[in-house]
Amino acid sequence: MQGLLTRGVVVAAFAFTALPLGTASADTVCQQTNPATGVCLVWVEVPADPEPTAGPTDDGPKDSGSGASCYWDPSKQGLAGPPAGPVPCTSEYGYWSNAYNCYLKALTPPLPAGDPAWQGHEPGDGAVYLCFQPQTGLAIQVWAQDPPAGSGVGPTPREVAQLAVDQMQLSAIDIGIVPEPRPGSVGLVGMPVWMWAKATNEHTIGPATATASAGGITITATAKLLHVTWSMGDGADVICNTVGTPYKPSYGRKDSPDCGHIYKTSSAHQADDAYTVTATSSWVITWSGAGQTGTIRLDGLARSTQIRIGEAQVLVN
Repeated sequence: MQGLLTRGVVVAAFAFTALPLGTASADTVCQQTNPATGVCLVWVEVPADPEPTAGPTDDGPKDSGSGASCYWDPSKQGLAGPPAGPVPCTSEYGYWSNAYNCYLKALTPPLPAGDPAWQGHEPGDGAVYLCFQPQTGLAIQVWAQDPPAGSGVGPTPREVAQLAVDQMQLSAIDIGIVPEPRPGSVGLVGMPVWMWAKATNEHTIGPATATASAGGITITATAKLLHVTWSMGDGADVICNTVGTPYKPSYGRKDSPDCGHIYKTSSAHQADDAYTVTATSSWVITWSGAGQTGTIRLDGLARSTQIRIGEAQVLVN
């Protein structure tokens, strides 16, 4: 366009320095001439409906719930089976204990004094319980000073998985964006905006893995970033299923291949003359343990920045 200019003035909503993206590209058509000066007014034509790079609303797995607190685990006894899995927390055999891996019920009437099951203790000093495994048909007698805790009142696998997630210290992404959120950097209406996650690590995009134990349950959880929702400040939300592509000056005026947006209006009437851009991360956490597997959806980790968008007109002789 500069080859067509013998004399030119740029008129914008506010002063700015040129972006690495350069000036907007459009055909120059004289649609109106000032009758007093003979100057032809030429302006940047913005596409009527620019389409941002966006993914589907949500193509990730759904939250699977809490899981069962009580479970059978053959590995605790070095058994090959039956397969591990949840069990009812109470049954005709008593209440389930993950620690003992069986249903427990105090023997009534109590065994007589001197029975080997008392392990040298006298009746009234603790109690002898029947420990029954319906999975194997095994029944043994065990002595305990205090009633063993029932696993039905303990934490659920999901709650233990959440303990593992807390260890991961997941956080929102560090925002990379062009035009850059710095003084003097202003983009133009109709020009591509590039967004990406910069300085990525296991805390901002995953995968991150951690293990936690509580109530006789051990859970391993793995977290991965599913997508980032960019709220652009102009009412548009752009869902990016990748971390985005960092912009380089060599890309010129190209659109981002995987995470971008085009503003239709300037930010002149926004607070601070800038659009507030917020990137919100959506995570999927898969957990396994206690003979079960499940999924946790984590949303709401967000970070914001501000960018300025100007609206330029060019006067050409």
